[in-house]
Amino acid sequence: MKLPLVALIGAAIALQTGCVVGRRSFELPVQSHDIPAATQGKVYIAAVTDDREFQNKPSDPSVPSIDGDVMKISAQEKDQMIGRQRNTWGRAMGDIALPAGDTVTKRMRLLVEQGLMRKGYEISGDPGASRSLTISVTEFWAWTTPGFWALTFEAKLSCSIVETDASGVHTAIVKGYGLNHGQFAKDANWQQAYEPAFEDFIANFGTQWGTLGLGNKEPESRSVVQGDLYERLKKLDELKKDGSRDHANSWNK
Repeated sequence: MKLPLVALIGAAIALQTGCVVGRRSFELPVQSHDIPAATQGKVYIAAVTDDREFQNKPSDPSVPSIDGDVMKISAQEKDQMIGRQRNTWGRAMGDIALPAGDTVTKRMRLLVEQGLMRKGYEISGDPGASRSLTISVTEFWAWTTPGFWALTFEAKLSCSIVETDASGVHTAIVKGYGLNHGQFAKDANWQQAYEPAFEDFIANFGTQWGTLGLGNKEPESRSVVQGDLYERLKKLDELKKDGSRDHANSWNK
């Protein structure tokens, strides 16, 4: 007996999405490399806060949510949430969280520390250091979109940074975006969306020296476009999907 094409497609997507109930948890390491000698001075990170806005049952998968009522979880629980799983038809299912003991604010602190160290700054534990930062996390989220041939995994990061030194107070917004395609909703595919988002964030952080008053002001050409990376990669991904659909339609004629 021949199965209808729609049934075959549905079965293929079901295999891709796999088990999406319950909570999924995995580590998100921040890679440390290209660290020069600390010759630029010391920076103290005074505070990192999770200021992401969660919603109950948002229509947009890139908006943070939980499997339940977001009003009933603590700030500590929310600080662990990094994504939602979705079923074959895109319906939100189980939560994705960092492992016990880890949090979004800890990850963001490590990312900013890595950005500072790659530019030759030393991370200080002294509140009296000549430079200090406060960090507000506004985006740190990953989601998946079912596709005909594969799943699309995306991750977005954004934070507001306030730097205080002898010259005054300086602010900047730093973003990061990552995109990955995979056949199955396994941990590695989620991690491979976050990995490029982390590196993009650190690279973009390095363009904000002038804005934050750290070192000599650098050209702002990259910082002007860095916030558009998400839209540019999204459009490229959509063009690829349109091409795949056209190919599939011509094959079915």
